[in-house]
Parts: sequence; C-alpha cells; structure tokens
Amino acid sequence: MNTSRIKLPEWWPHALLPFEELLWRRRSVREFARRPLYLQQVAQLLWAAQGVSDPAGLRTAPSAGALYPLELFLVAGEVDGVLAAVYRYLPQGHELEMLGAGDRRRELAEATFGQLFVGEAPATLLVAAVFERTTRKYGERGIRYVYMEAGHAAQNICLECTALGLATVPMGAFRDGAAHRAVGLPAGAEPLCLLPIGHPAA
Repeated sequence: MNTSRIKLPEWWPHALLPFEELLWRRRSVREFARRPLYLQQVAQLLWAAQGVSDPAGLRTAPSAGALYPLELFLVAGEVDGVLAAVYRYLPQGHELEMLGAGDRRRELAEATFGQLFVGEAPATLLVAAVFERTTRKYGERGIRYVYMEAGHAAQNICLECTALGLATVPMGAFRDGAAHRAVGLPAGAEPLCLLPIGHPAA
C-alpha cells in the first residue's frame, strides 16, 4: 500500500444546474469565505479538469493526439480529509500523490506579485505542462496545442466550481520560477495557470 497516495471519492453526476445557467453564472472571484473545502468537492474539480471519462483512457479535456501534456497540482491549505500539502493528481487511478508536506499557500501568493487572496483561498489548483509530450510529435506547433488544452482544463474547473457553489479565478500573473519553487514542481513541468478555489465571500 502506498501511504503517500489518497484515493479520491468518485465523481458524481449531479446536474444541479443546466449548462447554460453555469455559463450565465460563472464569474471571476477574488474574495473567499473562511470555510474549508471538502474532499468530495476537490475530487470533483480534479476530475472535471483531467479525469478519465472513457474506458480507452480519454479525459474530460481534449488533448491533441491524446498525448496529455498537462499535470495538475493541488496546493491544499484547508481541505477536510487531507493534510496541508502539495499533491499531484493522478488521473488513471483518480488519486492524489503527496509531493511535499506543509501549507505552501503563502509562498504561492508571494509568487503572484502579492495577490494575497491566493494565500487566503483554502486551496489552489495549478495547471502545469510537460511540453515535450506534445512537441515531440507536433514540433513547435505543439506549443499552441498545449496552451489550448490548458484553457480547456481551466474552463472545466471554472464551470465545475460554479456547479458546486464555489468560486475561482484563472490567473496567469505570477513569476514562473517562484511558483515552480513554491509548489515544488517536478523537473520538466512548467506552470501555466493558477486557480485559487473557495466559497465566495458573502
């Protein structure tokens, strides 16, 4: 048994709101209530972004050549059911793998040019990419495909947040090296987007 891994709750098709209403309600939010997230909510968000949705291994976000260059990381500070730590999402097993213990939210906020709300959100999802997985087949054009894929995954997270009554904002304003160090990303993974997640402030 691998004690560094956490099996996530299965995703559940709740369909509380029609798709058009999710589009209507989605907004970028930068103020969060002081409430933790539940592991079921986190599991749903991770699955929406990069979960396996087909027996053949295909995922919820489209990927050029089904090469899946994206890596998804959870920076957990206040998530019921898991320790404050950095985790990598493993889509095939729908699991979290702990990469480093401790609350890294403050360090991550410092990487965002002082946007303090990043450190106040109970968790942040970081979308990173290993470009070589795509460029080895598509060459320089593959760089565009990776950015497109990151956008698909981020939008899935935004809409799933809306469906769950949560809030987020996609962020690109951060120092790459500082974010890389704050999260402890593996070699070869480049940070593309941050999505701090929490309950919207009243």
